[in-house]
Amino acid sequence: MGQPPISSPQSLAIMSTKPSSGALLVLTASVLWGTTGTAQTFAPAGVSPLAVGSVRMVFGGIALVLLVLIRGGWRDGPRWPVLPTLLATAGVAGYQLFFFAGVARTGVAVGTIVGIGSSPILAGLLTWLVWRQWPGRNWFVATVLAIAGCALLILAGSSSVHVDVLGMFLAMGAGLAYAIFTIAGKILLADRPPHVVTGVVFGLGALFLLPLWWRLDMSWLIEPRGLLVGLHLGVVTMAVAYLVFTMGLKRVSAATAVSLTLAEPLTAGLLGIFVVGEQLGPTAWLGIGLLFAGLIVLTRQSD
Repeated sequence: MGQPPISSPQSLAIMSTKPSSGALLVLTASVLWGTTGTAQTFAPAGVSPLAVGSVRMVFGGIALVLLVLIRGGWRDGPRWPVLPTLLATAGVAGYQLFFFAGVARTGVAVGTIVGIGSSPILAGLLTWLVWRQWPGRNWFVATVLAIAGCALLILAGSSSVHVDVLGMFLAMGAGLAYAIFTIAGKILLADRPPHVVTGVVFGLGALFLLPLWWRLDMSWLIEPRGLLVGLHLGVVTMAVAYLVFTMGLKRVSAATAVSLTLAEPLTAGLLGIFVVGEQLGPTAWLGIGLLFAGLIVLTRQSD
């Protein structure tokens, strides 16, 4: 199997022209992802986090495959490169398993900050390794601000922090899986429209996780409330969000895109205040301010 064609960094990481529209698309996807935690609070009691992740992947994959079948175009263009396609698929499927398993062991606070916070760092390093391109000063400054804000926002709402070594490695695995998906997806998007890339990658990811349905308790989907939660997680936070994300990924660098997704915990925190009724102290509000500052830096034209 030959090496898949990789375009130049200038064609793949369009940072210096018009990143604003791409950044807004990625931010929109991040806001949709931020509703995941709130939606889960409406799920029936006792639902396994692994089952939630599997349902999210399968429902989202089905929706995206249907979109490709309706719009067509998956046979157009050059032959699909095997390695980037498999890496992107493994990334989206692996993220569901690593993240929910990590959070189950180490808790939401540590699991989320390690998983989400490690993604932009790993994506920036992978960008340098693959294309020998430093993501830029804006990426570095914004990532530092956003990770600090994410830490303050999440840890401020936790009265105690339990550190589980295996759980932290699982959460870091989720961050690495997401970074791999973004890098591989960037390669696939060079010659293909976003809806085709998401349809193929997430359709394959759904096939990988579908066997879990025979090993997990999925009876909660029979309840109307459970089915609505599953549809929201799969269609809105997976299919729609990732379709919008790949549209933005076509316009910005992989490192910038992953850093922008740090808006997810910001959205989750605000929903916790206004929907779930949680209270945030001064530390959490400082974290929100740092997140906003990081996002403003990333939406500016990169130098």
